[in-house]
Amino acid sequence: MDFSSEITWHVLLVVFGALLIGSAIGFILAKTAKTDSAKATVANLNARMKSWWIMVIVLFSALAMGRLGTTIIFALISFLALREFLTATPTRRADHGSLFFSFFIVLPYQFYLVHIGWYGMFTIMIPVYAFVLVPALMAIAGDVTDFLERAARTQWGLMVCVYFISHIPMLLMLDVQPLRMGKAGLVLFLIAVTQGSDVLQYVWASSSANIPSCLS
Repeated sequence: MDFSSEITWHVLLVVFGALLIGSAIGFILAKTAKTDSAKATVANLNARMKSWWIMVIVLFSALAMGRLGTTIIFALISFLALREFLTATPTRRADHGSLFFSFFIVLPYQFYLVHIGWYGMFTIMIPVYAFVLVPALMAIAGDVTDFLERAARTQWGLMVCVYFISHIPMLLMLDVQPLRMGKAGLVLFLIAVTQGSDVLQYVWASSSANIPSCLS
């Protein structure tokens, strides 16, 4: 992947700079925390810092491997996300056919469409074809208990964990001229904004929790 854009390098420097500063702050706080509650808060912060480091390194490695590598990495992320989503929802034996269809047909085909750049099919494959075929497979299984609820869980699991995530590597297929950030820069900017919101939400929530009660 081309990282020649100056703006892309600026985004990288900001992201890694923020991670280095956050890691240094976490290290200092871990050494100076005295109370149990402070230690627990710092431990939570450092655990989040480690997860952010892993995410950034995985993303950078994926982009460095080019379009195919990026697509494969996000397909694996999508697979794990869908597994976690459906694991947290109740399923029945009659759902196994639709789940197999979702994991091993819909998900790989969606990212195959990303790789070949077939944008027309990419945009409608899940919200049109998968939304019809998933309840059809459930109906064929013959179990109508909570049918609409079960179908909706699987359908929206595909939307949230596969369809939405697949748009990230699809950014690399955009043919926009001129694009000062570069295609890799678009992905980096998206991840930076998303993770930045997570960081600020965590910092704000932690700060609010520690505001003296006299100020309330």
